[in-house]
Amino acid sequence: MIYFSVIIPLFNKEKFIEATLRSVLEQSFTNFEIIIVNDGSTDKSEEIVLKFNDARIKYFSKKNEGVSVARNYGIQQSKGVYIALLDADDLWFPNHLEVLNELIYTFPEAGLYASRYISKVSEDKHITNNFLKIAENFSGIIPDFFYSSLISRIALTSAVAIPKSVLNKTGLFNPNISSGQDLDLWIKIVLFFPVAITNLVTVEYNTIDSNSLSKTNIRDKNLIDFSQFQENEKNNPSLKAFIDVNRMDYALKFKISGDLKKANEYYKSIAKENITVKNWLVFHLPRWIQIPLLRFKKKLYKNGIYFSVYR
Repeated sequence: MIYFSVIIPLFNKEKFIEATLRSVLEQSFTNFEIIIVNDGSTDKSEEIVLKFNDARIKYFSKKNEGVSVARNYGIQQSKGVYIALLDADDLWFPNHLEVLNELIYTFPEAGLYASRYISKVSEDKHITNNFLKIAENFSGIIPDFFYSSLISRIALTSAVAIPKSVLNKTGLFNPNISSGQDLDLWIKIVLFFPVAITNLVTVEYNTIDSNSLSKTNIRDKNLIDFSQFQENEKNNPSLKAFIDVNRMDYALKFKISGDLKKANEYYKSIAKENITVKNWLVFHLPRWIQIPLLRFKKKLYKNGIYFSVYR
């Protein structure tokens, strides 16, 4: 029986895929299969993958339909009991699957298992991510996933494992969402199942890839339909605050992009108690001030300095 199915969607990652794939093959826990789904790459990604000779690697190539379709296709081909996701430009430390296996054994009731991670913000700088009301040495079931994820996201795609049985209940990634499809799925899982986190950092998250979707204008993205969680928000203040943080993010990005109508729609749907003085001020600044502020924030981030206007 295969324990972990490692799903790697691949689109034009020739600079990264070799190191990413080696980081999986060097795992101390060895009961896994690797399913690579080439989503219509036009670079040398396929050539690099095909150089590997390991029976655990299963390679599929298809036309470009987006990362959600690629992940779903990989999950549908998988034979493992647990799905471990990995983006083609991120890295696992050698103990990643071993740590997740221990977490699964200790907390079998969870529907989502999360490892801690560091964010690579430049070639020589990393940021350690901390979560609200979760101590650095804490390992176990998270008391309030949504509250703890208000600033830094707990469930990073490359750092989680999901029982396949859970996905049979919640469904897979929404192929109609081009940005935030992972967030959409995490919410659906956490509404039904507890989340377990380890106290160990086992993933390096690459934030500096030039091909990142985050560089696409928000007006060209298909975003999450938050209205699907409207009833859940009424009875869950932490979920409401969590979604409102993302609404604020969308509102700011739409305003900076010049779409004031969309910006105001998102802003007006945020509960007043979830609008801080800081994000009220930033949202109401004129664009000619917002744009250089955003550039300054990105420059600080690349130098290892992170702050949030959302909390």
